[in-house]
Amino acid sequence: MDKTLKEFTAGIMEDCLPGNSIDCVILGYADQELKILLLKWKDENLWCLPGGFIRKDEDMDEAAHRILEMRTGLHTVYLNQFHTFGSEQRSKVNSAMQHQRITQMLKRLHDDDSRFIEWVTQRFITTGYFALVDIKKSDPSPDFLCDKCEWKALSDLPELIIDHNQIIAKCLDHLRIQINYLPIGLSLLPEKFTMKDLQKLYEAVLRKPLDRSNFQRKILKLGFLNRHEKQMRGGAHKAPFLYSFNQAKYDELIAFGIDFF
Repeated sequence: MDKTLKEFTAGIMEDCLPGNSIDCVILGYADQELKILLLKWKDENLWCLPGGFIRKDEDMDEAAHRILEMRTGLHTVYLNQFHTFGSEQRSKVNSAMQHQRITQMLKRLHDDDSRFIEWVTQRFITTGYFALVDIKKSDPSPDFLCDKCEWKALSDLPELIIDHNQIIAKCLDHLRIQINYLPIGLSLLPEKFTMKDLQKLYEAVLRKPLDRSNFQRKILKLGFLNRHEKQMRGGAHKAPFLYSFNQAKYDELIAFGIDFF
């Protein structure tokens, strides 16, 4: 095993809290679909959420921001805690075969370093955070355990390790319940967008169609959008208007909850 990797794993055991971790559901939006950032483990068709451990000298929120920046290159995005997963059975959600593959991979990467493998495979209570990210501004980056860090469409997620599929499901439930209090549009859409773009985003989160006329009327009445010149595509009368967020007004409404639906 590479000396740097040995020092890194030794540092984890010395500097981080045992039995506690963070898993991040990092959400983006592209091609009218919600997407989630996932990692694929080296030489295995095993996918997982970006996560990490909590250092003894940092707050949990600091650890979550550190993990997010390490995976996306971003540090000024919306990030919030949504649930703690502490079931005694959480490491046994998936098959014994998957657990064996994970253990074998750790042994291979760490030259059968039994001390680290025992530390990392002990029972962990994990705290879930979700982040709302502009995909175009992100720079996904894997770590020494992984060979891929990719955006995957919510409609086409692979089976994930342990209970990570359940963590995503819980996160999406939280988003739908809290949708009136979250800066979903501001965080996930580009600076300028059409009304259709905004509607499709909320339909993707809610997983249901919305009436176009009612949606547009209600959004415009709330007054948090700035309207810009029409896009120059063909006849000007056919081009949709572009909008951007009036951030001060949007932030004010979000603070009290926007009654979208």
